[in-house]
Amino acid sequence: MFEITQETSNSSKILTEDALSFLSKFTTAFEDRRKQLLNERENTQKRIDSGNFMSFPSDTSIRDKDWQVVPPPSDVAQRHVEITGPVDRKMIINAMNSGADVFMADFEDSTSPTWENIINGHNNLIDTNNRNIELIDEAKGKTYALNPESQTSLFVRPRGLHLLEKNVLMDGSPVSASIFDFAMYVYHNHKSRLDAGLGIYFYIPKLENANESQLWDDMFTLAEDELKIPRSSIRATVLLETISASYEIEEMLYSLREHSLGMNAGRWDYIFSAIKRHRNVDGIIFPDRSQITMTVPFMKAYTELLVESCHKRGAHAIGGMSAFIPNRKDPEVTEKAFENVKNDKLREANMGFDGSWVAHPDLVTICKDVFNEHLSGEANQISFVPSYDIEDSMLHNFEIENSSITMEGIHTNIKVGILYMHSWLSGQGAAALFNLMEDAATAEISRSQLWQWLHNSVETENGDTINESFMEEAFEKVFSEISDIENIEKARDEFKKLVFDKNFSDFLTLPAYQLI
Repeated sequence: MFEITQETSNSSKILTEDALSFLSKFTTAFEDRRKQLLNERENTQKRIDSGNFMSFPSDTSIRDKDWQVVPPPSDVAQRHVEITGPVDRKMIINAMNSGADVFMADFEDSTSPTWENIINGHNNLIDTNNRNIELIDEAKGKTYALNPESQTSLFVRPRGLHLLEKNVLMDGSPVSASIFDFAMYVYHNHKSRLDAGLGIYFYIPKLENANESQLWDDMFTLAEDELKIPRSSIRATVLLETISASYEIEEMLYSLREHSLGMNAGRWDYIFSAIKRHRNVDGIIFPDRSQITMTVPFMKAYTELLVESCHKRGAHAIGGMSAFIPNRKDPEVTEKAFENVKNDKLREANMGFDGSWVAHPDLVTICKDVFNEHLSGEANQISFVPSYDIEDSMLHNFEIENSSITMEGIHTNIKVGILYMHSWLSGQGAAALFNLMEDAATAEISRSQLWQWLHNSVETENGDTINESFMEEAFEKVFSEISDIENIEKARDEFKKLVFDKNFSDFLTLPAYQLI
């Protein structure tokens, strides 16, 4: 039934006969439904291309009902600061030792899904849950090990519904990467988690609507039934990172009400989603990425709606990732990063969020202190239910005052896109570039902006039309500055193809996955 197309030294521990049998139950039960949901995404895009903005569902029965999600378990009631990163061994150890309330081990946007990375990641998580993970770096003469006193809660983000795992074939077809990551993690770790008195915690990415969250809820229920573990043992925080999902927040929470751990404002993917969904709509052109801040109308509206909706239903609302990172060799950069992160977290705490994300261990204390002070020692502020009165039109108000498209913005997008693609193709899914932490989501903003500007022939602030010759010249100029990097040509060619291709690829990782 199963064919493994590539072997690694660590795969036998993960791909056991029983684990694959468990996986087959989910693939059989949910694969056709997953494909249908992806087809519905295409239909949504066609409606938007025709000039029809999204809106709240006309059926208000769920929003009108009085209901609550299951309350959070005591060990994750407080989530003032969460840190995220790829599933490599050193990252996991450092994050679990960082003092953050939560570490989200990420198989998705910050992990390049080489087969070795995926298999090693699952092995690393087994060791983490068994509390015996360590790494010996012989070159540096250092040993990294999990602090026995660490109280950081482990969450896992599987890959999105749109992705496949090409190295595992069932009846000749690649299995869903989402189903693979979920099934392998639950199967290998449910016992150690429950024996320790802990739930099995997930972050779910890239959801577009309540039908997709219902698919995940049904997978959670099937896993609990198959493993004979109590209902609500599996919990999930939804990353609200697509613009279509923001119109169905309460419906998504309702679908997951027995398994919910709230929602997180996935800001970078959300910006990408807004650009992607409206890339062909007349009159909607997005400016430089640096000008799309959390206070512009559509970003402010979606985060306010997230807080109000989650707290109304008794669920956590977790703030998003500030991309600023410190540079231990540059005090000025570090000071600026600290200031920016603190201001970002103060804004979120005042809005009503229960905690937020950071990208670097040095930022944990800053975020934690902001929420500890604002919440006066309370675990969360779920009881605070603001009334922001968000209308659906506010979610697609893309007007940004004094916005522009600059040469600096164009060149930065090209450079970030090429350098990130180079990192991803080299097996590294998160890259520190220009004092910001870049992952697939931020690279997608760069790619989608360049695509929209080129294929709509927009003008820069200097009046230059962005056509093919203009973009060719911009690529050449940027490439001349980074051409000495080994194997950079492959990354340039792939990223450039994505920008110039008239057919917009839904995700840059889809064609890039065939190259690793």
